[in-house]
Amino acid sequence: MAWNEPGSGKQRDPWKDSGGGGPSPDFDALLKRIGGFFNRLFSGGGGPGVAIVAIALVWVVWDSSAIIKANESGVVLRFGQYARTMAPGFNLKWPRPIEAVLKVDAKNVRATSDQVRMLTKDENIVLVDFNVQYTVADPQQFLFSVRDPDETVKQAAESAVREVIGSSGLSSIMPDQQQTQVETAKDAGDAASATPPAPAPDAAPPPPNPSAELAGAAQKVLQATLNRYDTGLLVQQLNFQNVRPPQEVKEAFDDAISAREDRQRRSNEADAYAKSVIPNARGDAARILAEAEGYKAERVATADGDAQRFSLIESEYKAAPEVTRKRLYIETMQKVLAESTKVIDLSGGKNLLYLPIDAGKPGSTVEAVAPAVVTPDANGKGGR
Repeated sequence: MAWNEPGSGKQRDPWKDSGGGGPSPDFDALLKRIGGFFNRLFSGGGGPGVAIVAIALVWVVWDSSAIIKANESGVVLRFGQYARTMAPGFNLKWPRPIEAVLKVDAKNVRATSDQVRMLTKDENIVLVDFNVQYTVADPQQFLFSVRDPDETVKQAAESAVREVIGSSGLSSIMPDQQQTQVETAKDAGDAASATPPAPAPDAAPPPPNPSAELAGAAQKVLQATLNRYDTGLLVQQLNFQNVRPPQEVKEAFDDAISAREDRQRRSNEADAYAKSVIPNARGDAARILAEAEGYKAERVATADGDAQRFSLIESEYKAAPEVTRKRLYIETMQKVLAESTKVIDLSGGKNLLYLPIDAGKPGSTVEAVAPAVVTPDANGKGGR
């Protein structure tokens, strides 16, 4: 029920009535003493000096502490000069104007970006969009060494990017162009080779991005510059958001890229042709060499056999000259007449006997021969 509900017979004051009991004498006495002190202080009962002392006391108690948040750092200035840096939490200090506290947000990530036109090592013009993210590492240097942090970081980053881009070629700056060349070479190699190569058991990781490597180098140069000027800033990351040629030279740049890709494609085709021709030529050379070695071995073996056969025939001839001579004659005639298409019988018959032994063989010719009549000569012997 409400403390002042009507009909209860009395006013229920929560500050004076606790469960039906009387007011607390200690609490009331304390309030009366505090009220009387301020009445005497501001009514002139205690004099102006007491009022000044009381105001100064309240000011000292109120301004002798500082609460620093977790993401902040407090820079203490004593009579305008740096004294110390407060850590996050509750800190004590001398009241103003002796000491003052400047709070710096040290955890907040600040960012700045810009677009600049640069000249590469091989005298090509490119547009580079970069972004820099940084934080405050030293609050004292940040407050007293830097007037405009964003502009300072932007100019230092532009100088660092120019240094890195100016010492690099166009092929290492634009990774998309390099990727196009790699894909073109891969397509040409796949077209030239019918059987794709087997994948390696332990594939090597892909090469790092050239743009990321250049951005990392530029970040190191930028951090060294900021440290040299005592800015108190820490570069968290520097990125190349876009690298492209200017619009004025984009058409010529595309033509140059197309010509470079055509050259790479022709080179890949030539390599593929060389890889297909050279193994065939090496195979033919190995085959011819093997045939020559075989022919050589055959001729040597045949010559050795003929020599041994001649030695045997010589020994047989010495033992039986007449028989060996007749056998050699017969063997020779067999070899000669085996390849002839005509057989002549001179045994005294009246007709010429023709035996077309090889008439059925392809390429053989048949000659018509007229029969010969044998007539006796003056001595009674047969003649033509």
